[in-house]
Amino acid sequence: MQSLDFFSDLPQVIDRERLIKAHLPMVDFLVERMVCQVPGYMTRDDMASAAMMGLLDAAGRFDPARGILFKTFAERRMRGAIIDEARKMDSFSRTLRDKQGRIADAINDLAGRLGRDPEEQEVAKALGLSLEDYQQQLTEVGHLGVVSLHDTLDNSEDGRTLLETIADTTSKSPLENLEARELTRELAAHLEGLTDKERLVVSLYYYEELSQKEIAEVLSLTEGRVSQLHSQALIKLKGKLSGRGKRR
Repeated sequence: MQSLDFFSDLPQVIDRERLIKAHLPMVDFLVERMVCQVPGYMTRDDMASAAMMGLLDAAGRFDPARGILFKTFAERRMRGAIIDEARKMDSFSRTLRDKQGRIADAINDLAGRLGRDPEEQEVAKALGLSLEDYQQQLTEVGHLGVVSLHDTLDNSEDGRTLLETIADTTSKSPLENLEARELTRELAAHLEGLTDKERLVVSLYYYEELSQKEIAEVLSLTEGRVSQLHSQALIKLKGKLSGRGKRR
């Protein structure tokens, strides 16, 4: 015989199941959106499994009284679950880490000496590489998953990202609002410093939410070239935003 507690919890269980079923398409959507943001060793199946666990967790934790749409809450949990799973699977190649570090150092050093973001040819020359070899390295480090505006900032419950923080206008204190506006202005200035194609790729990918394939069609480029531009743009932005904290 079932306990009375079981029957009292039944409507809540049914509601959770409905939420999960209604939002299952988000799993494939997020996998497609994030596939270039995770390490190469993480397969689509790995991502889908993590996203599904995030959806289940979101359905169990969701509280309508907080005034947040379930889709918004679930997407954060699912995105965070994928990134957390990538971290658990962390076995980045030291060679690729070194390549990413050398590229970032070269870009930052050139930017300091030139007073602007360097062109690809300039970075390649600084690294002692041909342009083709440099672009190949950009493609390789793009799979590291460590240069994304969607990467979580910390281990917070809602898996907030840099992009969400920059766009946040609901900070609790005037000081937090001021800092958010300052960071927004600073990021906008850094975006203006990118090349036209880099800026377009970032804008189309993160704000228009086009896939790399769609961006390639819009810009008449190959997907590989879009991936290279994406990697280089975010290495530049990450270097500038990382240096922000050191200046305080």
